[in-house]
Order: sequence, then C-alpha cells, then structure tokens
Amino acid sequence: MTDWLPALATRLACGEAAVLVTVAHTVGSTPREAGATMLVGAQASLGSIGGGQLEWLAGSAGRALLEVGGPPRLMRLALGPSLGQCCGGIVWLALERVTPDSAADWQARADAVAAGQGLQRQLATNEAASRWRLLEPAQATRSTAHLLTDGTRWELTHLVAAADFPVILFGAGHVGEAVVRALAPLGARITWVDTRDDIFPAALLPGVRAICTDSPEAEVRAAPPGSYFLVTTHSHPLDFALCEAIFARHDFAWFGLIGSATKRSNFARQFVIRGLDPERLADLSCPIGIPGIQGKHPAVIALAVAAQLQQVREARQAIEHAAHPPPAAPPLSSLPRP
Repeated sequence: MTDWLPALATRLACGEAAVLVTVAHTVGSTPREAGATMLVGAQASLGSIGGGQLEWLAGSAGRALLEVGGPPRLMRLALGPSLGQCCGGIVWLALERVTPDSAADWQARADAVAAGQGLQRQLATNEAASRWRLLEPAQATRSTAHLLTDGTRWELTHLVAAADFPVILFGAGHVGEAVVRALAPLGARITWVDTRDDIFPAALLPGVRAICTDSPEAEVRAAPPGSYFLVTTHSHPLDFALCEAIFARHDFAWFGLIGSATKRSNFARQFVIRGLDPERLADLSCPIGIPGIQGKHPAVIALAVAAQLQQVREARQAIEHAAHPPPAAPPLSSLPRP
C-alpha cells in the first residue's frame, strides 16, 4: 500500500522531517514483504513493517537518524529469540532521512502514483539520497524491493506501484461514508459519486475522489476495467438505473447493491423483463457483505463489505498469480568486488 506517500508529502510541506524505513530484502518467514514501508517522525510513525520488537528497533533507529542526521543506512535483523520474535527469518531494512526542502518533489511523486503511475527508487552505499524516476503503470505492477550487497556495499531498487483496487461507490449517506472509511486504509482508489453537492464531508481521505453529478450513470461508463462497483444511494429508481448501467459492462471485478433479499428479487424480475440474461444475475451481490454478519449499523455493514471486497480481490490476485506466476524471490545477491 502507498498511503505513506501522501502522508510524507503532507508532513514535509508542514516543515516536518521524517525517516523512510523500507523492507529491502527478506529471507525465510517474516511479518512483512520486501517493499513494505513505514514513516518514522519525531512524534509518531505511520504504516507498519511488521510490528513487535522489529518495528520498535526500526522506530528507535529511525528517530536517532532523524535527530542526528546522516546518510541512509542498512540494518540486518534476525527474527529469532535474541530479538524476542519467533518468525525465524531475516529482514534487511533501509533507512533514509527525508527533509522538508524536498516537499515539492514528494508531492509530485504522490500525485503521480495517485494518477496510476509507478515509481522506481534506487539507493546505494554512500549516496546522500535516493534517486527516483516515474514508470508507466505496466512497469510497476506491485510494490517490491530488491537488494544487492557484498556485506560492505549495497544497492537497493524499490518499486512503488499504484494500488490496483478501483472502487466506484454510489451514495454518500451514512453507509457510503462508513464504507469509504473502511476501504481507504486497504489501498482502494475510491471514486465517490452522489447527485447532492452538500453531502460529502469537508475533508476527504487520501485516495478518495468525490464527484457530484446529475448523471451518475456516466461514471459507470468511465470506470476502468476491473472496477469494484457498489450502489448505496438514497433512491431506488437511481439504484435501478445504476445497476442497469453496470450490467451493460462485462469487465468489472465485483458489483454490489445495498438492500434486502426482497429488493434483489424485485430488481431481478425487472432486469429480466427488460432483457437481461438471467445468468447475469449471479454477477450481482445483494445483500452485500460476507455471510454471518447481520448488524445494520453503518460501520458494521462497512466492515462486512470491506471483508467481502478483500476476499474477491485476493481471489483475483491468486488466479492472476497462478496464470502468470512472478519470479521466485532470489537469494541475496553479491555485488562484484572492485
């Protein structure tokens, strides 16, 4: 997830320095994957590289670097009894101090990733700061990192990918707002649509774009392939119109409609009368949310929906990885000696 990017840009713009802590390489069982990143600030941290003693040591090292300054550094930590963790693997962490004079550059990077581009970061021993360049979306399909070292010198390559989790949410009422709060931390890129211009909160979470429009069906047509559609408006006729527009597409990842089994039955009958193939009704999730959660409070509905979308997302990722397996993580490579 890349929520650390806009957070870093905001902190720097406010005059606060921070330390980037990135999992550069892993061997064996570890709590987070290569590429996972957290921010360490003077008062608080954001994100996680796995929790426990590992994260406490990383935070302590980050605050020390923040206070005294210095070049980027690499830490190697074995997750065994000496560290008070039983994972058994080994983690290499790259720590880099970032200062407010680079705020404009970081804002540009955050904006690029929010727009769907990727980033490549390169950092090596004795360099004062990372080198960054923009990538097209196809060049960075997932956030990861690769480390080369001979024990003395090291080189890090870190790919930062935009989250491939587009959610198109219709309806900015209590349930819609709760769903936004539940999905935003999962890396969703949320397009939040309503016909009322005074319904959205004054401040939006990172990754959320609000659209007030008299033609919400147009946002269905404009959504990218693989989108997750969720219809939670205040109007049954609008719900129906949006559902028809979504059924006209065949390339969405998931399609949910808030409502009861009775609402689904009534809508389904009308869809078929209007010519929808009855087999397409299986594409519609209504009622929404994972089975077994019956609460009607907006936060409870949002929890169940977020879990359902994450299940669908992970299932799709598993199928994609099975069809196009990524290369196995290489053993830690050595740099040629000078």
